Amino acid sequence: MHSPLTPDAFKESHGYDMSEGVWYPRVTKIVDIKSKPALYRFYARMGDFAASERMKDRSAKEGTAMHEAAENILLGKVEAFPLLIKPSVDAFFEFISKTPIKAEPAFVERRLRNDEHRYAGTLDAVAEIGGKVGILDIKTSQDIYRDYCLQTAAYFYAVKKDVPELETRWILRIDQSQPCVHCGALLRSKGGRPTVKTKPGNAFMKACKHEWGPMRGFVELREFPSPESDFEAFLGAKRLWEWEHEEILKQIGYLS
Repeated sequence: MHSPLTPDAFKESHGYDMSEGVWYPRVTKIVDIKSKPALYRFYARMGDFAASERMKDRSAKEGTAMHEAAENILLGKVEAFPLLIKPSVDAFFEFISKTPIKAEPAFVERRLRNDEHRYAGTLDAVAEIGGKVGILDIKTSQDIYRDYCLQTAAYFYAVKKDVPELETRWILRIDQSQPCVHCGALLRSKGGRPTVKTKPGNAFMKACKHEWGPMRGFVELREFPSPESDFEAFLGAKRLWEWEHEEILKQIGYLS
């Protein structure tokens, strides 16, 4: 397929220049080839594409602030954090007081590469939790999506050669919302557009005249111990991504 980008612009937006003039595509761009129903539903609800893009940009900035705060906390850097994310920061401090996470400083925001399968990425962290060493990927989304397993599997097999004791993967999700004091429904305002989250099929939540309490942070840690099947799926997504961008990948010399 013809790309609207120039070869240089494509390389800049879709990958990393490695050593010795080698260019590899980024893991996150490869994974983007997979259909994302939740994102499509978001666009459908918004109606106005420009408004949805503005909301996405604002949400991304809020997510980046929390992402950076979490990494700094893991590294022992206690800094001033934006007031907007204070509930999430407070919840994260409370979480790690009960579930210690020992991050390896050399592998926080680490650029990595897999030369066998020719891809690259930026890792959030390698960490030890409960006596296990694994990939730690930080998310600020409203749920843990299956797509994340492709991303973390790709990171796993790019890091394994440098960290032989690596054995698992975790998604660490940090979010914040206002609970209803009557029914427990959640009001999430990330990106500037309030959305109400209720439990499917819960008629009481849907009928409730919500009264929202103060903003509260929420932390979820989920382990994904077996990367093999997810990595196979990632390689399948990578091949589809290469097919989608075959013309420009040949122009830049990534494909012959």
